[in-house]
Amino acid sequence: MDSGWLLAIILLPVAGTILIAFIPGLSERLIRYIAALFTLVSLILAVIVFAGFDQSIGGIQYELKASWIQAINANFHLGVDGLSLPLVLLTAFLGFIVVLISWKIHERVREYFAWLLLLEASILGVFCSLDLLLFFIFWEIEVIPMYFLISIWGTGRREYSSIKYVLYTLFGSAFMLAGILSLYFTTEPHSLSMVDIANRSGVIVQSIMPAAVIFWLLIIGFAVKLPVFPLHTWLPDAHTDAPTAGSVMLAGALIKMGGYGMIRICVSILPNVAQDFAPLLLALAVISVLYGAAVTLRQTDLKRMIAYSSVSHMGFVLLGVFALGEVSLTGAGLQMVSHGLLTGLLFAMAGLTMHNVEERDLRKLGGLARQMPVIAIVFSIAGLGSLGLPLTSGFAAEFITFTGAFSSTIVEGVEAYTLLAAVGVVLAAGYILWMLQRTFYGPVLEQYNGVKDADKLEKVYMFAFVVLILLVGICPFILTDVIQLGVSPIASLIGG
Repeated sequence: MDSGWLLAIILLPVAGTILIAFIPGLSERLIRYIAALFTLVSLILAVIVFAGFDQSIGGIQYELKASWIQAINANFHLGVDGLSLPLVLLTAFLGFIVVLISWKIHERVREYFAWLLLLEASILGVFCSLDLLLFFIFWEIEVIPMYFLISIWGTGRREYSSIKYVLYTLFGSAFMLAGILSLYFTTEPHSLSMVDIANRSGVIVQSIMPAAVIFWLLIIGFAVKLPVFPLHTWLPDAHTDAPTAGSVMLAGALIKMGGYGMIRICVSILPNVAQDFAPLLLALAVISVLYGAAVTLRQTDLKRMIAYSSVSHMGFVLLGVFALGEVSLTGAGLQMVSHGLLTGLLFAMAGLTMHNVEERDLRKLGGLARQMPVIAIVFSIAGLGSLGLPLTSGFAAEFITFTGAFSSTIVEGVEAYTLLAAVGVVLAAGYILWMLQRTFYGPVLEQYNGVKDADKLEKVYMFAFVVLILLVGICPFILTDVIQLGVSPIASLIGG
């Protein structure tokens, strides 16, 4: 199997970044076409890799391994399995879509698209890395483009939100780096390979650093990114003030790095510790779900409402991960992909609504379905998917996650946590329907009579989202069969 595919998928956006940033005299039009071309080719390669993934053997595929820093036994090690491959495909899809979403950007176009492509490359690198040092480097790179996208092209308190995002991320990264170094020094022989450590070719020496300490150092870093209550407060600000493309990438792909890291590193490398602390993390999952939903009901800003709903929905991911069953882990993986599609579309539609109407306060909106029927229909589909309407990806992901968590035999009392988290679905129905009603229905307001609906390009990317949401909802096995191959070996470590 060709080992260069993943490298090409990551390097294409990097190449686009370099061309856009350093070739002088490029017109705005050409910059957009370069960005679209490189992200489209990366997406096509990701689709080819997904289609070529051999489900009969599972395991790590498309592996590329080269010696990197011999002194510390670090390798440039890329590869994907059933867990990471759907996230690579999701990120490549969103990377292309956000270029289309940004087609009308006219402020500092060269820098904007360069940062956008670098952001995509760094997230792709996180999902493809099998070496802990390489994983951490890609993890840190994304902070820089996200900071500039929010602080330059954002709205509202953009400087405050961008700095807050950086501080929270660096806080989490400091703990994560300490955890990675602890793993390195407490394995014999010293190794940075996720695969080797998880396969127990390196034996953790408990006397140097207790495994529980290493687990919490790592989990804090991932919990900030997911985000988990009470480490979530950066997310609403970053989402609210980021440009539309930044919000789509942040909600769609970037926060998935937290859930992925929990499964790939915390649960697979330290399964026994994960089992010990599962009740506490399940409690945090329930709090995140219910608190996020309750706060969402109080919002009057369109983007801030969707942002807080992300806190609630990502709590379902945490529930699926630390129920520790094979089905619940599969559900968590599907929930990450589904949330990426649904919330990515919600933010894209919110951005379109705000751009066309020039208003985001729900108390001042209403009756827009008559002026912008296409946007209203697609916004409604995204909203109904988020509250778990059957035949959408949201229903499939939540049903599998709740079923898997409730039936898990690994954690005592998991049924109670699952039932409490399920209340979040009821609350989601409340805030989603309220948001749609306040925005699109009710009396038609005269001041919005001249508002435009979606143009041809906008219809292309919104319908691409809708097709994928319905495809995953109707045929979830397209993803679940692949994800199960990735989580099955991890679940077997804990007897799931």
